Amino acid sequence: MATTTPDSAVGHTDRSAGDVPTDARRPRPLPAPVRWVADSWRPIVFVVVVLAVWWFVTAQGLVAPYVLPSPADTWAAATENVDYLLHHTYVTTYETVVGFVIAVVVGELVAVLMAYSRGTEKTLYPIILVAQVIPKIAVAPLFVVWLGFGLAPKITVAVLMAFFPVVISGLAGLRSVDPEILQLTSTMGASRLKTFAKVMFPASLPQLLSGLKVAATLAVTGAVVGEFVGGNDGLGYVILQANGNIDTAMLFAALFIMSALGIVLFAIIQVAERFLIGWHASRRIDSAATTVAA
Repeated sequence: MATTTPDSAVGHTDRSAGDVPTDARRPRPLPAPVRWVADSWRPIVFVVVVLAVWWFVTAQGLVAPYVLPSPADTWAAATENVDYLLHHTYVTTYETVVGFVIAVVVGELVAVLMAYSRGTEKTLYPIILVAQVIPKIAVAPLFVVWLGFGLAPKITVAVLMAFFPVVISGLAGLRSVDPEILQLTSTMGASRLKTFAKVMFPASLPQLLSGLKVAATLAVTGAVVGEFVGGNDGLGYVILQANGNIDTAMLFAALFIMSALGIVLFAIIQVAERFLIGWHASRRIDSAATTVAA
């Protein structure tokens, strides 16, 4: 006599044979502190090694102190002049942030105009390229002559330094949108403004944010270059003064603060990237790689 196996028994047999549900096979995301350690231990180890080598070289007297100060002397120069360095750091930070914001707004606007008009692109692209090729240190004195010794010339140099990567990455991102999707939105009656807001701009964000990371660090360089040429405030001024006084400990302290400023701006954009393009494949790949590595 033939027997009928219940469906539930069949399903139980299949699962016991190794057919594990997809949710069980999927690796669980790591807690935030664990992810931070997994992402950061390599650069931390590198910094520790560099500091150890730096300390060893200076402690053994292999290099004259006026050429390479010791880590202790650099730290002392920074801690003993906190108010002085804070004032000049604030000035450079203000110039950098204002220049960066202006570069982002104007650069993205120019990228949009070039994306929608080939004639505009053919007109503006060569001008932007020539402006980028010209060394900013060569034209910075002109801005001092034209705009005076205030904040304006420093901010202008910061804008010029950050402008090019914003335009290029913004234009590349807008041009990366699938033409079939644009045809679909047009067929469905979407206006250009709605297509840009709902399709083109979100799709361009991965490349645009990559360009903003580069632009943020260049904006710091531009502000300091402007301070080199003319001004009595900012980290560039501190570096010039320390160089003239052969105070390499103060010079190194200013350089480290300048580097930290660029790293902080880069990190802010990195955090914004996680919120704005968490849907993008690059973010999913990074998360999966961190989970597997741990």
